[in-house]
Amino acid sequence: MRLSEFALTRLGLDEVWWLVSPQNPLKSTIGMAPFDERMRYAIAGATHPRIRATDLESRLGTRYTVDTIDRLLARYPSTRFVWLMGADNLAQVDRWRRWRTLFSRVVIAVIDRPGHTYSALASPAGHALAQRRYKGPLRQLAYQQPPAWAFVFGFRDWTSATALRQNGWHG
Repeated sequence: MRLSEFALTRLGLDEVWWLVSPQNPLKSTIGMAPFDERMRYAIAGATHPRIRATDLESRLGTRYTVDTIDRLLARYPSTRFVWLMGADNLAQVDRWRRWRTLFSRVVIAVIDRPGHTYSALASPAGHALAQRRYKGPLRQLAYQQPPAWAFVFGFRDWTSATALRQNGWHG
């Protein structure tokens, strides 16, 4: 929630959508709550009026981020999307299916994560896309033409989703 509120303000976004994934293909199902339970927790946690939890990925039938983005862009052609990801994801996004296509389709805001700043910026994707890194006013990021991405400093939270689940959170 705090990261989403930070993104709303810092990036000047109209809304943040939490796409509750049926199953991340790079993560184990061990210790993962069932989808319906994670969806209920996300809805309960989305208490800000401009943050909404959605089962859109499940309804679209997509498994990979690039496919979800392609479907969202087709469904909402006049919407300017900004994909939010943590720096830990940029550090390993080169393992994602068609990651270069993902960056060519949507503007991306990479939110700094403690312990991942250097590994993210020095990653294969960080190097491959260095020339497309946007360094202007963050409130203008949504108006850039992909591929464009920004590394967003200022929000540093050490909490990982794994740690949250180990402490009883089921999102």
